[in-house]
Amino acid sequence: MKNQKLLLSSFIAFFAAVICIGCVMRIPLGPVPIVLQNMLCILTAVLLGGFYGCLPTALFLVAGLIGIPVYSGGTSGIAVWLGPTGGFLPGYLLGAFISGLIAKKPSVEEKKFSWKLFLRLCLAVTAGMFVLYIPGVIHFSRWAVAANRVPADKSAFTYTMLACVIPYIPGDIVKIVIAVAVALKLRPVLAQYLYNDISTDAFTTSTPTDTKNDSSEQA
Repeated sequence: MKNQKLLLSSFIAFFAAVICIGCVMRIPLGPVPIVLQNMLCILTAVLLGGFYGCLPTALFLVAGLIGIPVYSGGTSGIAVWLGPTGGFLPGYLLGAFISGLIAKKPSVEEKKFSWKLFLRLCLAVTAGMFVLYIPGVIHFSRWAVAANRVPADKSAFTYTMLACVIPYIPGDIVKIVIAVAVALKLRPVLAQYLYNDISTDAFTTSTPTDTKNDSSEQA
């Protein structure tokens, strides 16, 4: 049991590092760049499943908050949270939490493909990618109004949707497909090491229950 907890902690730290490394992928597209980290947060959550799924994202967010340059483009600090894309950071955590709960803990039985599992993973990844937009859109809309970035011929909502939602939908669909495919392959492998509880019965020595009565009867 201790080995499984140690492995789980190691995988959480490893996945957090993977999300951090994803900061190098940043394609400018208006005020909100195209990034890889949103998919990595959701993917790692689905791989670990359950509550543990959001812990790599939490570690990643804390690392950036204390000054380690792990946010998109190698940035860090509270200034990123206050900037136009700052709302997406808590969105990553919320999306990862939702994805992990929907996906549930992986099982070694997932080696055998089932449509039920496939649909659950599709729902988990899609829901996570959708949910992470909610804090991001709300924060960006407030930032745009405060910074007077909203054009006179558009509402704050319309500008926000055009700036940080609609252009990214095709790319997000591709990310969802990739994340589901990877999750289907890796979840049973992780389950074999993390959640495959070994019964203690295998390690207990059997004691004979039907012992003979050695007491001899006296005639």
